[in-house]
Amino acid sequence: MDINNEKHTPARFLMRILQGALIGLGAVLPGISGGVLCVVFGIYKPVMELLSNPFRNFRTHVPRLIPVIIGMGIGFLGVANLLAYLLDRYPDQSVCLFIGLITGMLPSLWREAGEQGRTKGSYISMGIAFLVVMTLLTALNVLSVTIEPGTGWYLFCGFCLALSVIAPGMSFSTLLMPLGLYTPFVDGIGHLDMSVCIPGGIGALVTVICLAKAVNALFEHQYSLAFHAIVGIVVAATIMIVPIGAITASFMSAVIDIALFAVGVVAALMLDSFNQRVMA
Repeated sequence: MDINNEKHTPARFLMRILQGALIGLGAVLPGISGGVLCVVFGIYKPVMELLSNPFRNFRTHVPRLIPVIIGMGIGFLGVANLLAYLLDRYPDQSVCLFIGLITGMLPSLWREAGEQGRTKGSYISMGIAFLVVMTLLTALNVLSVTIEPGTGWYLFCGFCLALSVIAPGMSFSTLLMPLGLYTPFVDGIGHLDMSVCIPGGIGALVTVICLAKAVNALFEHQYSLAFHAIVGIVVAATIMIVPIGAITASFMSAVIDIALFAVGVVAALMLDSFNQRVMA
């Protein structure tokens, strides 16, 4: 449904806040893309229209997106410290839960990708995107590159963060974790460290200004190819963060990790079902 044609109701307002919180949460969770969640919740198009033409679309789009923006702030800032703690204390269990959430959202993403039909090119696009991302992430993991965080690299982090919203499926964590930048960046955001937030914000703003129009045009003119590529990217990125070593370490760890994965899948499917009922 087009967000600009929705009726104003308290249920819709609260649902949009919840969706915004999940998008903000997804922006910082490993392996999850805030852009993918925008697609899943049906607000990617108006968000991209606003980012690509902010002055022309400000009056028509911002009022409808206010609850989403509020929710994004809650999800993004409110979860950063908790996320850093969980990833430090329970990294494998947290990742398994996140993988379950992603897996449970794949049916919705697949449905969205086929909204304008599927062609042979759609499947080719998906396959190529899958192979490219698998190759890239495998190379990063094999090289085990570690970088000393600094202002320049936090600008890069901001670029990756904005890209994860502009280009659905491009989770910034999958790029930053192999470089050793993910934890200090998220921790800095959680503690409102200006030496992290300012360069990160500048990097994100520059990325939006430079890329929003191009990406929006791509999805307008090559919808099926672009969205099927997203599916390939999401599947590849999800496979690459599976903690195989932890799952196979012991029977009990396997049970716990699989249970958390199942919880994530069920939660995502329930959210998708609820979303379809409320936003229909």
